[in-house]
Amino acid sequence: MDNNNRNMDDGNQPKMPRFNMNWIYGIIIVALAILFVTGGGNSLASGAGNSQDATYTKFKEYVEKGYAKNVIVNKDEGELRMYVQPKHIRTVFNKSAKQMGANAYVSVVYGSTDDLDRYLADAQKRGKIVDYSYERKEGNEFLNLLINLSPILIFFLFIWFMGRRMGGGGGGGMFSVGKSKAKLYEKANDLGITFKDVAGQEGAKQEVQEIVDFLKNPRKYTELGGKIPKGALLVGPPGTGKTLLAKAVAGEAGVPFFSMSGSDFVEMFVGVGASRVRDVFHQAKEKSPCIIFIDEIDAVGRARSKNPAMGGNDERENTLNALLTEMDGFGTNSGVIVLAATNRADMLDKALLRAGRFDRQINVDLPDLAERKAIFQVHLKPVKRDDTVDVDFLARQTPGFSGADIANVCNEAALIAARHDKQTVGKQDFLDAVDRIIGGLEKKTKVMTAAEKRSIALHEAGHATISWFCEHANPLIKVSIVPRGQALGAAWYLPEERQITTKEQMLDEMCALLGGRAAEELFTGHISTGAMNDLERATKSAYGMIAYAGMSDRLPNICFYNNQEYQFQKPYSETTAKIIDDEALKMINEQYVRAKALLTEHKEGHNQLAELLISREVIYAEDVEKIFGKRPWVSRSQEIIQENENLDGPRLEDMPDEVKQAQAEHERAMAEKNSENNQKE
Repeated sequence: MDNNNRNMDDGNQPKMPRFNMNWIYGIIIVALAILFVTGGGNSLASGAGNSQDATYTKFKEYVEKGYAKNVIVNKDEGELRMYVQPKHIRTVFNKSAKQMGANAYVSVVYGSTDDLDRYLADAQKRGKIVDYSYERKEGNEFLNLLINLSPILIFFLFIWFMGRRMGGGGGGGMFSVGKSKAKLYEKANDLGITFKDVAGQEGAKQEVQEIVDFLKNPRKYTELGGKIPKGALLVGPPGTGKTLLAKAVAGEAGVPFFSMSGSDFVEMFVGVGASRVRDVFHQAKEKSPCIIFIDEIDAVGRARSKNPAMGGNDERENTLNALLTEMDGFGTNSGVIVLAATNRADMLDKALLRAGRFDRQINVDLPDLAERKAIFQVHLKPVKRDDTVDVDFLARQTPGFSGADIANVCNEAALIAARHDKQTVGKQDFLDAVDRIIGGLEKKTKVMTAAEKRSIALHEAGHATISWFCEHANPLIKVSIVPRGQALGAAWYLPEERQITTKEQMLDEMCALLGGRAAEELFTGHISTGAMNDLERATKSAYGMIAYAGMSDRLPNICFYNNQEYQFQKPYSETTAKIIDDEALKMINEQYVRAKALLTEHKEGHNQLAELLISREVIYAEDVEKIFGKRPWVSRSQEIIQENENLDGPRLEDMPDEVKQAQAEHERAMAEKNSENNQKE
């Protein structure tokens, strides 16, 4: 019984239909149709349905026999109605007077009006009819009026239709085109999002905590004469949680939350964007304290062009001007805070970023190792996983992944496990999910010859060998020659997430990139197009080191970086450009020679690695370690993990002798207890 009641409470009760203006429009159209059909209502009044048609000859016959009671003539229509005496109704209609009604008549179309007049006058003298009269059909007037008004009606119907199209089918339509499209959450707590749901972004959460505190306790700041920042700009790559963080701020503060996109201000009509800006700020001021969140603000906040011919847009600039005015026009105690998010902060107008508008920029960067671990723990809660899943390992496997990417990895792993009819999601499912997201789906149907397969194996083994013997190269995870996406083979590394990068580190990575091409030339005698991606990355790295980082011998400490969007000339001369080209070529060739020297030194191990790849198609770092021995260098990620483990708690070897002795006695007692239990069993 309780279950039934619960089900009814859950929303199974019948819902009452909601009022809609379309009902009124439908009723009006039906009424007009009825009036049109009935000739303005005259037919209803005159008893439509109790008549029949007859010829003019038949009409004269009825009159001569004395069936007619009276006649009504309509000269405009050329018709007459002969009303039949009740006692003769059955004779004329073959129905009873009760069925036909008291006003049964015969409808007749006549020819000459003069002849009809003479005939009716003569019939009245002879007593064949009681009376006859003339009428004008009022239905014609109504029809004529409708025809005359039809252009106006069509115009208003067109306006109404266009208004509904522009208003998205909602109320208001065209006449509310200047109204804001912001979604209002009266109680942001209803979103169910707090800082607990935002994992990893500890720095960003600390910065927005001040905004939350102001919305909860504004008097604490205003009494001291302080002013809370009117706006905060969340800046970061896509998928890092900017929108989620803004919702969490509103959820923590428990205030109304206006959410809209920058594109919601843009419309085809001039002045609409500025009107919507004013409207959303007007609504927000009425519900203060509250938060206005504008996602992708670069749609309206793009820097205004100095030259109108260079991509200027008056409507967008008017919208931006309205936004600038509204943000800097509030009083101190308005309680309206603007949060905005973008991944193109460099494109925003400087006036928007000044103090008093967006006072501060909050960077929401890609998560590091510890933050990725926290994000994984959030997204792994609904996933049924087994004991093989190691969160630390997953966090290390996903460098450069955003929060959205990590959520996608967890979802993809669950789909892969379900595809294989597993009850739980295991470690291999997560690895397959990461590989699929990075490299694409495996193409096991692609046919290759033995020579092609050997060439690919030598290429990938070259990458693995060089990275193993270069100190600063990224640590190897696995190597595969299974085609995946556009690549015929791939080597997975664990990129070092460095805060700063030295020249030696970049050169080691460049050498590892060139290892594939060097292995092809050394061990097959020819080179192929399989190294195009490696060469592209190596070339880009070389030019970045020389032109931007100042790591060249001939151009030291020089940076030619220019972030101007419309800059059509290089910030250096042609002579300097030639030097940059020469230095880049020299740097790449030096690392190529170095790669060939390392491969020549370790050619036996490289050949073993290639043969293992040909036979197994996929090998891991453990297999490489068996061939070359343990790598003499520890990766940066491993160093950080070891340091964190050391910080987790005190180590036994650092304790006093009394503590060590107590621990030894405890372990001895536990061992004796376990042995006794075993003997009893």
